[in-house]
Amino acid sequence: MPKMTGHRYFAEAMRGYGVSHLFYVNTIIPPAMLEIDKVGGVKRVVTHGEKAAAYMADGYARASNKPGICLCQDIGSTNLAAGLRDAHMAGSPVIAISGGQNDQPRYRHAYQNAEDNSAWNGVTKANYSVNDAARFPDMLRQAFRESVTGAPGPVHLELRGNAGQVLDKEADYDLTFEQRYTRFPPFRPAAEAADVKAALAELSQAAKPIIVVGGGAVTSGAGAEVVKLAEKLQIPVATSLHARAIIADDHPLGVGVPGSYSRWCANKAVAAADLVFFIGSHTGGQVTNGWQIPKIGVRAIQLDIDPNELGRNYPNVVSLCGDAKVTLQHMIAEAGQPTQRAEWLEQCRGYVADYWAESDPLRNSDDVPIRPERIAKELGDWLPPDAVLVVDTFHAALWTAQMSRMKAGQRYIRCAGSLGWCFPATLGVKAALPNTPVIGFAGDAGFYYHMAEMETAARCGLNAVMVVNNNYSGGVAESATFQREVNFAKVAESMGCVGFRVEKAADIRGALDKALACGRPAIVEIIGNAAIRAKRGWAPAGISGE
Repeated sequence: MPKMTGHRYFAEAMRGYGVSHLFYVNTIIPPAMLEIDKVGGVKRVVTHGEKAAAYMADGYARASNKPGICLCQDIGSTNLAAGLRDAHMAGSPVIAISGGQNDQPRYRHAYQNAEDNSAWNGVTKANYSVNDAARFPDMLRQAFRESVTGAPGPVHLELRGNAGQVLDKEADYDLTFEQRYTRFPPFRPAAEAADVKAALAELSQAAKPIIVVGGGAVTSGAGAEVVKLAEKLQIPVATSLHARAIIADDHPLGVGVPGSYSRWCANKAVAAADLVFFIGSHTGGQVTNGWQIPKIGVRAIQLDIDPNELGRNYPNVVSLCGDAKVTLQHMIAEAGQPTQRAEWLEQCRGYVADYWAESDPLRNSDDVPIRPERIAKELGDWLPPDAVLVVDTFHAALWTAQMSRMKAGQRYIRCAGSLGWCFPATLGVKAALPNTPVIGFAGDAGFYYHMAEMETAARCGLNAVMVVNNNYSGGVAESATFQREVNFAKVAESMGCVGFRVEKAADIRGALDKALACGRPAIVEIIGNAAIRAKRGWAPAGISGE
């Protein structure tokens, strides 16, 4: 085994694992960062905050199907941990590396010293401490292995020393990098054949079955299989926010997004079903509108790679434990002729047609300030065929779920709940996909969180397009109004980006065209109507939505 410092080993490992970007705040393992430049092949992205670094690594991971790496020194550890909350909720494989403590200054009021390692426990799959440089290679291998296997998720490595000085030591380091764990999923177990047959039998016997697709299908890359099985069996498909783009909005079997951030047509279809097939879904509160749609007790089939999820919220008549893509391939191969369900399909298509008939007048409004329905429509209609749309939580997610139409071949990456996630995550997605159109969408409140990263985008050449619905209110209430003198387009220009300001709906597409073509990070600020609120969570009569 070659003799080198731990810092050199870190650089060799990043290259060996195919990591293209590191997102971090100075100062963490500074000698390793110099070694990174010597080894080559890895770009260093220094951010203006630890949470932003975590969000960038999260976006990078979701876009690339590779672990994202973020780092910070000890004093920023809890900020970085806070940034992992979204990756944890979304099942995104982010590896966070932070400095830690030495024994000598502990419990003595040392500068910048706190006992905060336990803060990582609630937002990671694993939380490890590296106290000996000789253990760093196997612990780093374990971090990659654990982050991508089964249901992916974040992992934390704490390096001894506030800036990771444990890596100063020279030793014989094992340069073994397990290629299987450089991407996810590393393994594709299939559900048992008997369970596949049982699931198909239930689907064939149901009069009104529906498929509800979650983020696990996206992680598995199972979109094509979901659509193929649905077409073969003639079953409508509802998609969670995370799985938003698995089926195109013009597909005759697509009913939209169900739950609390939803279209009422999807909720009505799921509520009317007599059998629900959950694919890669946690069956959580958002996609089910607080476990109201469908009601607990509905006949349910669930496919998930994690056996702990099977039947967690909806008792299963059939549980399928396996990778979504491979298991669905087996189901497609075994499936016979579809049950004739013309009346059920017509019922679901009627919901969808009525939904768009109700929504289109608002989506086509020329009102000034611009209605958010029109902003979402224009954004969806304009998106290039291979674009990735990255969306913040709350109103940004609500409006795009309800009023944007996605096309086949596009991707939708959404925030799992941390307002402000979108802009840094968009930059992380762009780092992973430099030759793909990457467009972020957030409100003014979300954009304010990390607008300093405009400087990062300009400095690092992360030429994404960020669309901001600026209604000076954060979309909450009049008591939260912001200063109207703030002009994001001008701020963008002062930070090395290109800024566009839009006040009329007819000018949106022109601004988006210019932003995408300018070859620099661009901010498109659209002045929106603060009085308009998105509808939340239709539920059957007698049950109040979230």
